[in-house]
Amino acid sequence: MSAFSFISPAELQEKLKSVDITLIDTRPSAEFSIGFVPGSLGIGPDGRYDSWAATYTEGSTNINLITPLGEEASTVERLRKAGVRNISAVLEGGFEAWQNIGGPVDLLIEVDPDELAMDLPHDPHLIVVDLRSPIEYNESHVTGAQNLPLAEMTDLATIANFEEFQNLYIHCGGGQRSVIAASLLKRQGIHNLRIITGGFPAIKEEKRIPLEKEVSKLN
Repeated sequence: MSAFSFISPAELQEKLKSVDITLIDTRPSAEFSIGFVPGSLGIGPDGRYDSWAATYTEGSTNINLITPLGEEASTVERLRKAGVRNISAVLEGGFEAWQNIGGPVDLLIEVDPDELAMDLPHDPHLIVVDLRSPIEYNESHVTGAQNLPLAEMTDLATIANFEEFQNLYIHCGGGQRSVIAASLLKRQGIHNLRIITGGFPAIKEEKRIPLEKEVSKLN
C-alpha cells in the first residue's frame, strides 16, 4: 500500500482550482462547523465516521484529507482499513495552516430548537429535513418534516430536489449526521441551511414544535 504525502496549503488551494478532488475533513464536528475549507466533507472522528467516509468517497480517485494535528498517519490507516481508497495527500499543518495563508473559509449555521419553533408558523419556505432512519422517523418527527436518511444522500438526484428559495432546517438524532449532511449539501451548492442543535431529543423538549408519527408504518 503506497504511503500518503503531505500537501501545503498553497498547493491545495491551487489543486482545488483545477483538479477534481474529494476533500475530507476529519476534525471533530464542533471544530468543523465554525470553519472549514469550502467544498470539504465534514466527517469527524465520532461513531461510524470511518464507514461514512468509505460511503461518501466510493468511486473517488483523488482523496485529500484535513486531520487534527498529529493524527495524520493514524487517520489514514483507519480510513484505509475501512475501505477508503486513493488517499493521495494530507494537508500539512492542518486547518490552521489553511487559515494562516488566508484561504477561503465556510461555516455551518446552528440554531436552537426554539428558533425553529418561532420560524415554523411564519416561513412558508421552511422545510425540516430529518436525517434519521425511516424507523426513527416513523416513531415521531416534526409535523410535515421530510425524511432524508443520510445513507440515501449518496444519490445526488435526491439532493437536487431542493430549491434555492427553500430554507432547510436539518437535524438527526444527535449531531454528527447533520454535519455530514450539511457539508454534502453545501458541496452541491445548497447553502441556505441550518443545523438544529441537539437533534431530535432537543426538538422534543420544545413544546411549541408540533410532532406526529406514521402510525400506518409502525408495527
